Amino acid sequence: MNKERTRVLIVDDEEIVRESLSGWLEKDGYTVETAEDGPTAVDKVNRATWSVMLIDMKMPGMDGLQVLDRVKQIQPNVTAVIMTAFATVDTAVSAMKLGAYDYLVKPFDPEELSMMMEKIVAQQALVRENVILRRALKREFRFRDLVSKSTAMQQVFNLARTAARSQSTILVLGESGTGKELMARAIHSESPRAGGPFVAVSCAALTESLLESELFGHERGSFTGAFQRHKGKFEAAQHGTLFLDEIGDIGPKLQADLLRVLEEKKIQRVGGTETLDVDVRIIAATNRDLAKAVADGSFREDLYYRLNVIPVVLPPLRERREDIPLLVDHLLEQLSVETERRIEGVSHEAMALLMNHAWPGNVRELRNVLERAVVVAAGSVIQATDLGLHKPDAAAPEESIATLESVERRHIAHVLEQTGGNVTQAARILDIDRVTLYNKIKKYHLRETETA
Repeated sequence: MNKERTRVLIVDDEEIVRESLSGWLEKDGYTVETAEDGPTAVDKVNRATWSVMLIDMKMPGMDGLQVLDRVKQIQPNVTAVIMTAFATVDTAVSAMKLGAYDYLVKPFDPEELSMMMEKIVAQQALVRENVILRRALKREFRFRDLVSKSTAMQQVFNLARTAARSQSTILVLGESGTGKELMARAIHSESPRAGGPFVAVSCAALTESLLESELFGHERGSFTGAFQRHKGKFEAAQHGTLFLDEIGDIGPKLQADLLRVLEEKKIQRVGGTETLDVDVRIIAATNRDLAKAVADGSFREDLYYRLNVIPVVLPPLRERREDIPLLVDHLLEQLSVETERRIEGVSHEAMALLMNHAWPGNVRELRNVLERAVVVAAGSVIQATDLGLHKPDAAAPEESIATLESVERRHIAHVLEQTGGNVTQAARILDIDRVTLYNKIKKYHLRETETA
């Protein structure tokens, strides 16, 4: 945004202050309005959008902090600066807690004010650029609620989109936490059955007899406690998709029953004699090695091949670390809404820690770590200490197999941190030109927390 489009609202009960600030800022090219007290300022904020607000601390009626608190409720993204003649640590802390960008001490230095405004304009432009970039990345690198830019996952997305258009049974494979149910839901949503129900069942959560009743239903009196007829998940998923999670944990009897349904597309409720036609697409998932289970005799070979018509294999997060910045943005957006907290991103050090963690729990673990961080973070940017992760041992095997890109990313992030985000100084230290450094900052998503 250029200066003419940067709308500044000055709130001060002293006319001479309003006039002098307006004069300086208009001379610099900004669009300026003024308010002589808090209520007038709040009214102007209710009626128009402002880029920057300069708010006097001491005013009759509503003081600066009260105005700031009210303004942030109406326009959370406005950049607010508190003006005071009596700057103290307590004043600064109170203002920052309410979301102030900075504070100015009276009497003002016009040059200092100009520099601060230019820094605000540059930062707002960066935030807008990041928002646009994030939206573009999401459109390009997502499959429903799944996001990824890695080559491996893009191939998975392409396969899943093609498989969704068929009626074939799909077996989703992957470690715990890789998003198997999200993948199943995405396939259902992209399929001709999207208008029908999506019914999910965790096969490991129930005993075999309860799971049988849950899947096929039961007739009244078929067993102790069966007081009335109960329709099962197959009937509930009619003309839709039945997702059988942890399919590798079902016992031999249910394996045989399920095979019969897949071949005949008919079911019988437990204790019943009526045969019911079912039109259900099966998507199964497991983190077990089913081929090995077939080999050791614990899983039926014929059922394995009937389920494994189209295998969709989700790679673990440690094999697609380039997805972590994208996933962090995606998950923080979700968590910000769920927790009603305004989180803008993570610091360089925090991102480096996230990039180097082993992630045995995959995306689910990443989400849990970020949820904790969003809760405990003191500010709008998550710091490394908020994550609850240990820094990796320099001698650990993970370091010895780090990719060249991950090493380069960490080094650039470290240099930017050391220079306080000064790109010119960082480029000089790295011995590369600024254009090259900007391209690498964009490539590695380091601009979100850049400070200059």
